[in-house]
Amino acid sequence: MARPPQKEIVYNKLLPYGERLEAEAARFLAHIKGNLARAVQLQELWPGGLFWTRKLSTYIRLYGRKFSREDHVLFIKLLYELVTIPKLEISMMQGFARLLINLLKKKELLSRDDLELPWRPLYEMLERILYSKTEHLGLNWFPNSVESVLKTLVKSCRPYFPEDATGEMLDEWRPLMCPFDVTMQKAITYFELFLPTTLPPELHHKGFKLWFDEFIGLWVSVQNLPQWEGHLVNLFARLATDNIGYIDWDPYVPKIFTRILRSLNLPVGSNQVVVPRFLTNAYDVGHAVMWITAMMGGPSKLVQKHLSGLFNSIASFYHPSNNGRWLNKLMKLLQRLPSGVVRRLHRERYKKVTWLTPVPESHKLTDQDVTDFVQCIIQPVLLAMFSKTGSLEAAQALQNLALMRPELVIPPVLEKTYPALETLTEPHQLTATLSCVIGVARSLVSGGKWFPEGPTHMLPLLMRALPGVDPNDFSKCMITFQFIATFSTLVPLVDCSSVLQERDDLSEVERELCSASAEFEDFVLQFMDRCFGLIESSTLEQTREETETEKMTHLESLVELGLSSTFSTILTQCSKDIFKVALEKVFNFAVSNIFETRVAGRMVADMCRAAVKCRPEESLKLFVPHCCNVITHLTGNDDVLHDEELDKELLWNLQLLSEITRVDGKKLLLYREQFGKILQRTLHLTCKQGYILSCNLLHHLLRSATLIYPTEYCSVPGGFDKPLSEYFPIKDWGKPGDLWNLDIQWHVPSSEEISFAFYLLDTFLQPELTRLELYALGELEMSRDDVQQSLAIVHNCLIGSGNILPPLKGERVAHLVPSLVSLEETKLYTGVEYDLSRENYRETIARVTRKLLRYILDHSEDDTKSLFLIIKIISDVLQFQGSHKHEFDSRWKSFNLVKKSMENRLQGKKQHIRALLIDRVMLQHELRTLTMEGCEYKTSHQEMIRDLLCLSTSSYGQVRSKAQQAFFTALGTYNFCCRDIIPLVLEFLRPDRQDVTQKQFKGALYCLLGNHSGVCLANLHDWDCIAQTWPAIVSSGLSKAMSLEKPSIVRLFDDLAEKIHRQYETIGLDFAVPEKCREVAVLLQNSGQPSSEFTALGSEEIHLGIQRQKEKNSEALRNYENLVNMLLDCVEQRNLPWKFEHISIGFLSLLLRDDRVLPTRAIKFFVQCLNHDAIVVRKVAISAVAGILKQLKRTHKKVPICPYEISGSPKPSSIQAGDRADNQWLHYNSQSLPKTKEAWESCCFVEKTHWGYYTWPQTMTVYAPVEQQPKLGRRRDELTEAEQIIYDHFSDPKFVEQLIKFLSLEDRKGKDKFNPRRFCLFKGLFRNFDDAFLPVLQPHLEQLVADSHESTQRCLAEIMAGLIRGSKHWTFEKVEKLWKLLCPLLRTALSNITVETYNDWGTCIATSCESRDPRKLHWLFELLLESPLSGEGGSFVDACRLYVLQGGLAQQEWRVPELLHRLLKYLEPKLTQVYKNVRERIGSVLTYIFMIDVSLPNTAATKSPRVHEFTTRILENLKPLMEADEEIQNHVMEENGVGEQDERTQGIKLLKTILKWLMASAGRSFSTAVTEQLQLLPLFFKIAPVENDNSYDELKRDAKMCLSLMSQGLLYPQQVPLVLQVLKQTARSNSWHARYTILTYLQTMVFYNLFIFLNNSEAVNDIRWLVIKLLEDEQLEVREMAATTLSGLLQCNFLTMDGPMQTHFEQLCKMRLPKKRKRDLASMGDTIPSGDLVKRHAGVLGLSACILSSPYDVPTWMPQLLMDLSAHLNDPQPIEMTVKKTLSNFRRTHHDNWQEHKQQFTDDQLLVLTDLLVSPCYYA
Repeated sequence: MARPPQKEIVYNKLLPYGERLEAEAARFLAHIKGNLARAVQLQELWPGGLFWTRKLSTYIRLYGRKFSREDHVLFIKLLYELVTIPKLEISMMQGFARLLINLLKKKELLSRDDLELPWRPLYEMLERILYSKTEHLGLNWFPNSVESVLKTLVKSCRPYFPEDATGEMLDEWRPLMCPFDVTMQKAITYFELFLPTTLPPELHHKGFKLWFDEFIGLWVSVQNLPQWEGHLVNLFARLATDNIGYIDWDPYVPKIFTRILRSLNLPVGSNQVVVPRFLTNAYDVGHAVMWITAMMGGPSKLVQKHLSGLFNSIASFYHPSNNGRWLNKLMKLLQRLPSGVVRRLHRERYKKVTWLTPVPESHKLTDQDVTDFVQCIIQPVLLAMFSKTGSLEAAQALQNLALMRPELVIPPVLEKTYPALETLTEPHQLTATLSCVIGVARSLVSGGKWFPEGPTHMLPLLMRALPGVDPNDFSKCMITFQFIATFSTLVPLVDCSSVLQERDDLSEVERELCSASAEFEDFVLQFMDRCFGLIESSTLEQTREETETEKMTHLESLVELGLSSTFSTILTQCSKDIFKVALEKVFNFAVSNIFETRVAGRMVADMCRAAVKCRPEESLKLFVPHCCNVITHLTGNDDVLHDEELDKELLWNLQLLSEITRVDGKKLLLYREQFGKILQRTLHLTCKQGYILSCNLLHHLLRSATLIYPTEYCSVPGGFDKPLSEYFPIKDWGKPGDLWNLDIQWHVPSSEEISFAFYLLDTFLQPELTRLELYALGELEMSRDDVQQSLAIVHNCLIGSGNILPPLKGERVAHLVPSLVSLEETKLYTGVEYDLSRENYRETIARVTRKLLRYILDHSEDDTKSLFLIIKIISDVLQFQGSHKHEFDSRWKSFNLVKKSMENRLQGKKQHIRALLIDRVMLQHELRTLTMEGCEYKTSHQEMIRDLLCLSTSSYGQVRSKAQQAFFTALGTYNFCCRDIIPLVLEFLRPDRQDVTQKQFKGALYCLLGNHSGVCLANLHDWDCIAQTWPAIVSSGLSKAMSLEKPSIVRLFDDLAEKIHRQYETIGLDFAVPEKCREVAVLLQNSGQPSSEFTALGSEEIHLGIQRQKEKNSEALRNYENLVNMLLDCVEQRNLPWKFEHISIGFLSLLLRDDRVLPTRAIKFFVQCLNHDAIVVRKVAISAVAGILKQLKRTHKKVPICPYEISGSPKPSSIQAGDRADNQWLHYNSQSLPKTKEAWESCCFVEKTHWGYYTWPQTMTVYAPVEQQPKLGRRRDELTEAEQIIYDHFSDPKFVEQLIKFLSLEDRKGKDKFNPRRFCLFKGLFRNFDDAFLPVLQPHLEQLVADSHESTQRCLAEIMAGLIRGSKHWTFEKVEKLWKLLCPLLRTALSNITVETYNDWGTCIATSCESRDPRKLHWLFELLLESPLSGEGGSFVDACRLYVLQGGLAQQEWRVPELLHRLLKYLEPKLTQVYKNVRERIGSVLTYIFMIDVSLPNTAATKSPRVHEFTTRILENLKPLMEADEEIQNHVMEENGVGEQDERTQGIKLLKTILKWLMASAGRSFSTAVTEQLQLLPLFFKIAPVENDNSYDELKRDAKMCLSLMSQGLLYPQQVPLVLQVLKQTARSNSWHARYTILTYLQTMVFYNLFIFLNNSEAVNDIRWLVIKLLEDEQLEVREMAATTLSGLLQCNFLTMDGPMQTHFEQLCKMRLPKKRKRDLASMGDTIPSGDLVKRHAGVLGLSACILSSPYDVPTWMPQLLMDLSAHLNDPQPIEMTVKKTLSNFRRTHHDNWQEHKQQFTDDQLLVLTDLLVSPCYYA
């Protein structure tokens, strides 16, 4: 009983030879299973394993997953085992991983019961590769793609992790969650990647329930977007999608939406500074959308409410007049949301039920939900249609929305489209609307129950679109073609009007459509007239005729393509009657004119071809006789045959004839005599244009006769020719094709056609081949033109009949790679039976062309045109079997584009239109023809490739480059052929050859370099190949042909070296296969269905395999060492140019690895290079020696400890992060520092900072005591040979002196920084040899410290950091001695610090403290804390010292509370520092001091300093400023005045420092202590200036900046009332500056926390009251700002324009104005406005705010308000000004769509309005 296949490609069954594929697939699969299993058991990963896994991916491409479930599971298990082999070479790992991803892709095919995969091996692999410890030292080279491949692999395996995986992962990665450390990012990245979210509901307690509360708590409370926050969002989005209905998101919805809104980074408010961090770490829109769509639905409808709120608040940003860097995100949001909802609906309503958890009924989206969603998003989408970024996103959104609710979506789109079709002045509108209508076309035409009147719009749209075929506007023309083609593909163009008389059972819409369909004929004819107009206007101008340009321009060729495909679609869909009329018309047009053949001729011929293709019989009757007669008549006279220029009419008819023969071959057989005659007359015309057209005719005849292709693409099988009584076409509007009744009409060549093809070949090809052969033997004279003509005929015959010519024969080229597994190719059947009795012209062409090539290269190498043709012929003889790969690729692409633009994602299930399905089947056939031969490398291929190599190194540049392209394609096609070709290419580079020309040399280099995408011969990932190419490249520097004077050659070498460095990946040395793989392989071999024909392996075979694998390993090692030695030999050659020496050293540096120490000779070489003259070489050597020292590092033993025993406190029951009793012992405690040997050795040092902060790992390990570690202080004779080399050099004072000299030179002035590579070098020296080199170095260190130049100081800093970090495992005595030496040096260095060097010293100290237990460094910390602010060296040195100290403490994070307290205590009295740079630094240091005080969930209160206590003390000192009323001026002199200054001045100084601190922490800390900082707000409101002016002093600028940053902060719901409290209080302040500033603060704060405010109705009322109150402020500026704020709040729908508000303003407007008293004008301006005037102004401002709050539309209440407002136009100032401004703004924003907006007003209102907007007062 055959088991059903998992999922096969259904299109295979529809091929004309489909029934033969069942057996073929079974045979192929059996081969794969047998050979793959065999290869793995024989331990042969390469070539066998890799070869057969590649074949498996080919199999999947050809047949889909056509294997049983058992096999599927076994394949996956085998590949999983292979991919996770620890020592696997990286390129193999990627190959296996990609296949495994492909096998796991469709997760519905395998449930968790079928398959379980462990997670740990994947984690270990990611840890090894993505967080590699050796990559940065150059010991491992990974490709760039490896990260995404590995992550995709984990994603694919994730559903199959065991049920306990979640718990294990949490135990593994929780200890890394220290928010101050980089490990946090790592932990969250791992969680996002690995945590399984698809467990079934009964296992949820083992899945997300273990971590959900903990992580969401963390997310809700963290602020300032650290990098990992985005990863949490991605995790939640995935969780929500996989578990719809099982998680209650409601409590988090306002927070979620607030954060998503913040993450869009929209510009808000009057003056804004964006924290740069927000731009880089914002959420990924795709995941935000996933999250939103997954939370929609369900009983509460809360998400929909917020989503509507979100779009209401951002709608105005979508208006086309807005633009900015945020726009892309907004557009992406629009495009992704509908597609997300459609995807979800598909999953809930249409998708087959699989093992994945279904959505519970209660949470499925209801129809009402969908309607609500469409309604909330449609407005922004309609605005986005005309966006600056183009209409693509809007069109995609509309396509998906129309699938859900056509009746809501299509009418408004059409409302915009009809006017756009009428307009002439705004073509942009037309292209935008048409592309949107194309998106909704399918929903429009199919109508359906929701939108039955849809189809009635089609004809009016089509007729109105016709004028778009316009020769003067390219983009309009193209979109119109696309538009017409889309609609005609969906609808049969049949006139059904006669049905109205016959039937009376039609619905209203159907009757309407029937009568409309009478217009189809008219439409087709008008379309043709338009096209003829287009063609006539694009005829080649005379000027271009003379310049002999063969090609059309790019635009013309696009128009040609658009025209021909549209016309072809229309005719395919026509009824017979309409077709006849169209055919007449196109025939007359073609015959009655004569076109030039380059542009217009091609277009007309295309139209004719389209007609002939649709109904060949009727059309050929018209065209063929006509063309043949004209041609026969015009060539009757023999003179014509020799004319250089031919008659236009003759050329045009030839062109027409050659195009109309591209039709169904069976229909051409009737005319074969005529075609034969024509070819006889025209193939040998002298005129090139003539014979090329004739060759095309021959090519097309052959193709039509021999290929397999579908002959019709109608939208309904069987066409529309049935009588209307039986068949009613209206029913088929927009109908998808039915995959199971496609009824494709195939053209399969009949024996008649085959013999016709061979007749053509025998008649026309044979004689040419004979002539060329004689010419190549020198027995026949031919002119160059004749040779080119013959070659053109040969080439056209070849590409015409490639399908029926069997592939080249030949022996397989043996012995390229040894293998114990068969590497044979499988042949595919593609519907062609080769007739082997006939001559195989492919062989003959190959033979003759090769002879001819030799002859031409010897006798007339400058005949480049013939050589071009020969290159084409060679590459087609090799590869062409009926279709070209690049054509196939572009067709596959365009198929996918069309599919996307027309698909129905809601229903899925391949509901495509029939033409598209037929196209897909055809592509499947082409895919098979391209893969049918496989890639076996035969002797015949070998000869051809050698010819191409010969051409690639010939004399003419153009010939070389064309030949090289063909050469690269061929190299990429055949298995293992590169190994055969490399030695031949390298021949040209040999230094001992005298006969190589420069051209050949260059050609050979290009051949090594490879092209952009293909193979690079210089860098194949294989020892055999590299061992040949790299030394050859280096020693080619001695070749005679090499000249460094030629820039092109220098550039080639640069490119080669650069490409090798870029693409090199570490090549494996160990190819062992673990037992586990072999076990799975045995199972695979024994599984049946199809069972493999191999018997089980015998023990001696297995033994042989192991033997082979061992040999292979040792051979690889031998190759590796040989390569290193050869490169060293090359470098040591005398007179090798410097460039090649550098290249060679570069190559050597790539050969460092982490599993083998470099051979000693190379180590010696690199150590000597440290003192090389060239800086490039020194840089490479520094990295290399650092790497070598890492290789020589001895491992240090670790032992497990129990932190609970050390601390003597029990294990906490729940998770408690932060400072706990059980991690107390890690803290720095000056009372118990290890200052003696005993204390030091009994102290348990924990180096990494994150351990113990969140939780302890399952087993905590630390370094074992000294006596168990590798021996220190070894004598020279105890070292290994490699170590001795380094030891000797670094003990040599001369060597060290020279090295230090070099290291203290400057490289690029002012650009140099602390160099981590040099630091690694020194760290390695002191780690491996402890203090052996200190005696030699000490005098240098003392010299360096005395020199204050930046480069010497930098050198010292690098060495010191290396010393401190390298002394990690030294004994106490050595460490103590070291610090005795270092402390004085450091003191000196820090007192001499300068502008140039303070960064380097900061980096030095930070590097020294990184990952070190603070108790080990107590000397350093005590030294740094001695007196950071001594004031001795002036303010600058103080600032620098603080900077350096901060670098060290920041690295230690939470483990040094005591030091932080000491520092804070020291700094607090100094906060009133006068110097700006010190103030800034103190601000920054404070941020770090309080960094540890975070309010994250389950985190204990910190032992480090707390913000709360500090702020309370500060507020106490700022009291004098708080209480004072007058404005605060910055009147502090920048000098320390004598005596004590008053409290107030001290207060101002303090405030300045505090501002610096708040600004610094705004973007850095994880949580802001809002409650305390709020008390400072009133003070800032008072100080911040109102205008934007940079001349303000520092205090005011800082206050303003600080407010801007604070207003953007994220608020927790419980903080909202506190903030509002402060704002209300300030609103009563008597400084109008303060009242003004709270408004600007409010704008930003509300927008950035929108949903948190909206969720709190009391807060909304408070804000409303506040703004309306400030509208009546006595200060004009405050009133105006209040109006702006109100308008903004209305615009983002925070407040609504309701009755009470409107009445309130109308009341205020009616306030009586005080009488004007006649009094002297001069004193007029000084009077304070009366209260009534203010109130009246407030009313007017209120109305004006309402009007300005909807800039892009006219709501119902607006006309009345405008009328109310206009009544005040003559009020006294400032009212009049306000009214004028409002009206002018109204006019500006509504001007664009005034025609539409006019509808909202009554006629009387319009009169008043027009009067106002253009009245004289408007200009006054």
